[in-house]
Amino acid sequence: MKQTFAIIGLGRFGSSLLTSLIKAKQEVLAIDNDPQQVEDYMDVATHAVIADAQDEEALVDLDLASFDHVIVCIGHNQQASILTTILLKDLGVQDVIAKAETKLHARVLEKVGADRVVRPELEMAERLAENLMSPNLISYVDLGDQMAIAEIKIANLNFSNQSILKLNIRQNYGLNVVAIKSQDEVVVNPGPDTIIQIGDVLTVVGKKDDVHKFELLVEVA
Repeated sequence: MKQTFAIIGLGRFGSSLLTSLIKAKQEVLAIDNDPQQVEDYMDVATHAVIADAQDEEALVDLDLASFDHVIVCIGHNQQASILTTILLKDLGVQDVIAKAETKLHARVLEKVGADRVVRPELEMAERLAENLMSPNLISYVDLGDQMAIAEIKIANLNFSNQSILKLNIRQNYGLNVVAIKSQDEVVVNPGPDTIIQIGDVLTVVGKKDDVHKFELLVEVA
């Protein structure tokens, strides 16, 4: 499903996000007050404009309230990121996502109305630490309300050559299996008779504690 995004600030995070969204065939407006940055991404973004995000008239002219998501990726200028977030919410932008540099910066952004605050470096470090400590945990997304979705690789022989029904994953482990990747094949919403093999990657949804318990169980016995 194609959505519309506006990215304010084309530093490392903003430019990487821009590139990823364009690869996913989304529509992206890139905004920066540095003409060189805008020129560098003119041929990457759907549209790219030079504008000062602290200028309310400039934001009005860009009609940012019509976008599905506006991401404030302004770097070390915390005052600018906070003021921009305030202006965007005042203009009626429905979903403002703001990048924070520090814990205090994140708290202020939440207080002034950011719908979501991200700290990319911290989140990346947490994911890396999780991966280093749990090598079978390929990916993990915190869904909030103590729920998570994760990709977990099966390495324990006790889980090999067993069907989902026989393992009774929902009843025994509190998880729903929503997909299984076996070699190059991906099965979405696998049936109860689907057989699990060593090396298969299960995408599971459930409580965070249950996800982590299951990840430990499927390690090499």
